[in-house]
Amino acid sequence: MPAVDFDTALEPVLERDTRYSRGAYHFVRDALDFTRDALQNEAIATVAPRKGQHITGQELLDGVRRLALNQFGPMTHCVLEEWGIRSCADIGEIVFNMIEAQILSKTDDDRREDFHGGYDFDEAFRRPFQRQGAPTGK
Repeated sequence: MPAVDFDTALEPVLERDTRYSRGAYHFVRDALDFTRDALQNEAIATVAPRKGQHITGQELLDGVRRLALNQFGPMTHCVLEEWGIRSCADIGEIVFNMIEAQILSKTDDDRREDFHGGYDFDEAFRRPFQRQGAPTGK
């Protein structure tokens, strides 16, 4: 059976759950690749081989934060919000939408709740670009 491309596999997901844009799914997929590569490089640097390719929810959230800041800088919060991503729980929803569509796989230990309470988006994506002593805007 021929492999289905990512955008084709996403169509029913996007129809079923309209909270997130296509860009959100592409970004999370890119963040998974980024995180896998970063974890592999860290394992090589510490001479501690990494077991398997599985990425935990917390590892992915860290990868999302790092990749977003690298790619979008001070616009990160705006870009993610435009895609419908407003919290770490949204990342989990996107991941589990892709799992349900069999785009991604999971282990028995993976849960949506793994993404709840990861970090505050304002702290992660706005604070790094604020001047010292500047008001937070809250």
